[in-house]
Amino acid sequence: MLKYASKRIIKLIPVLLAITLLVFTLMYLTPGDPALKKLTSGGGVVTDELLALERAEMGLDRPFFVRYFSWVFGIVQGDFGNSYVDSMPVLPKLLKALGYTLMLALASTFLSVVIAIPIGVYTALKKDTIFDNIVRIFTFTGNAMPNFLIALLLMFLFCIQIKAFPVIATASLKGMFLPTLALSIPMISRFARQTRADVLSQLGEEYVIGMHARGVKERTILFKNVLHNSLGSIITIVSLQIRILIGGSVVTETIFRWPGIGSMLMSSITGRDYPLVQGTVLILATLQILINLLTDMSYFVIDKRISLE
Repeated sequence: MLKYASKRIIKLIPVLLAITLLVFTLMYLTPGDPALKKLTSGGGVVTDELLALERAEMGLDRPFFVRYFSWVFGIVQGDFGNSYVDSMPVLPKLLKALGYTLMLALASTFLSVVIAIPIGVYTALKKDTIFDNIVRIFTFTGNAMPNFLIALLLMFLFCIQIKAFPVIATASLKGMFLPTLALSIPMISRFARQTRADVLSQLGEEYVIGMHARGVKERTILFKNVLHNSLGSIITIVSLQIRILIGGSVVTETIFRWPGIGSMLMSSITGRDYPLVQGTVLILATLQILINLLTDMSYFVIDKRISLE
């Protein structure tokens, strides 16, 4: 497995290089002058000489490929450059914001899995009952509602009406509750529906009928066979949702002012803080690749019949 992981990581190096070139090119072609944006934000008079000096200080007067290779070589050495807004190193800001996003993503995924899998299994066992129909209505609704609408409804209910939580989420367990819940509701709906479909598919297999005929206990069949055989598709959708949360929780983080990488990306795009945008996209792309690698390796762990090759 270690050999397989090493091969995959080596093969991904050209992909990451292509991502760096693409991101840098897009930032280069983006209209607007970061130096002018920085100077005008201070409220002073901007002259041509002052603008030229600021551009030279920020390195914007150098040719494209000189700037690109300087940035890439810096990344290899652990230097993602300095922010255009406050001139602070980009990497510490990235790691701090990434920690908050990972905290939110893992909490949402854990809550979703803990709630959704038992519901999915139970509704599969109670197919077409009143409980199953009610759960299917709620999961369909939760899956259809966009995250921003769920976040706004939760904020209106718990922050404005009940006033149990602050409007601006603080970096604490209490402040994390509403963003986690807003991200979890659609995930719970998807996980429950997927689990129900997978368990129903497995319950119709011949091996389940044979085990019932041999008198094997229902609990043993369900947890040691049916649920185990359904893990592949469950892991796939969980992995997909984690990747979506890490890269796509921008709206939820912005609404609740959660200090994660999504809200930081939005503010850096608005402020034309190109080093911060480039570093954020590169970190997110690397995480997506690593999560995909871990997902592929997990298939081998749960099913030895799958070859790593």
